[in-house]
Amino acid sequence: MQDSLFPEETSLAPPPPAPAAKPAPETPRRRGTKVLPCPPDEAHVALARALPPRLRLGGSSWSYPGWKGLVWEDEHSETKLSREGLSAYAQHPLFRSVCIDRSFYRALTAQQYARYAAQVPDDFRFVVKAPAAVTDATVRSENGRAVQENPVFLNAEIAIREFVEPALDGLGAKLGVLVFQLSPLPLPLLANLDEVFVRLRALLQALPSLAAAPDAVVAVEVRDPEFLMPAFATLLRDCGAAYCLGLQAKMPPIDGQLPMLRAMWPGPLVCRWNLNPVNGAYGYESAEKRYAPFDKVLDPDPHTRDTLARVIAATTGAGHNAFVTISNHAEGCAPLSAAALAQAVVSRGG
Repeated sequence: MQDSLFPEETSLAPPPPAPAAKPAPETPRRRGTKVLPCPPDEAHVALARALPPRLRLGGSSWSYPGWKGLVWEDEHSETKLSREGLSAYAQHPLFRSVCIDRSFYRALTAQQYARYAAQVPDDFRFVVKAPAAVTDATVRSENGRAVQENPVFLNAEIAIREFVEPALDGLGAKLGVLVFQLSPLPLPLLANLDEVFVRLRALLQALPSLAAAPDAVVAVEVRDPEFLMPAFATLLRDCGAAYCLGLQAKMPPIDGQLPMLRAMWPGPLVCRWNLNPVNGAYGYESAEKRYAPFDKVLDPDPHTRDTLARVIAATTGAGHNAFVTISNHAEGCAPLSAAALAQAVVSRGG
């Protein structure tokens, strides 16, 4: 009986050790939640109130996870921000514009533009790039190498059908700038700019009215300094287009491009502050690696910022609109660059 009540293997064995305490679960990251804006920074709110109403600052895009704490409240993937972050981006006190770069790589539909427009307030304006299919003189392979001459370079019919009309229909009054960015020209064309000017004039003169978007401007950006001549300024002025101040390393610094703005004065300002010259003319990839995750200024460029602030103040002071979009590659962090530029504009009494 005793053996059956107290078998040796159970009654005499020590009790099993208590299971180790489980670590407290980590707070889950809120990747699946709605993209919410950061609570507004009071300093940015005050800056925004002091800026000229005709100035529209923005980024070159908006899908950057590293902007957590600057634009977004929480952490989100780049894909989620690309799809759902625009509404939160547009609530940043200093952001009243943004550049849609993806249209450069593939034409967008009116429905796609309309989805963007539905996410921003009425006072917001978009800067939109024309497809490279009509603004690049060469057809390129997937690695960017030129493979042949582009037969539809500066083709007005295609530009209107696949770019201007969809952007107008989809964005309506929220359209700010239609940018025709001419990629670097092959040497034969660069040596014969008169031919390019004939094509460009025909394109600009064929564009439809932008009356549905009262603030809209057509602007031409170039990547070859050979364009910076009086004949180019005359062409743009004759066609009612603006010169896009392209601040990136393939072009002269801002001081070298101011004569173009003076030749076209008075008129609206369109500026895309894209790449810091310290990264070199072909330094996009190195800038991408150096500046990621784009949460701090690493290469401040006070001269460009202060000169640009002076141009903004003069333009808006003369009663014209100024559209300025800033890339993370300008100084390392577009939201912080925008705040510093805004402060420079206000300090000039802009």
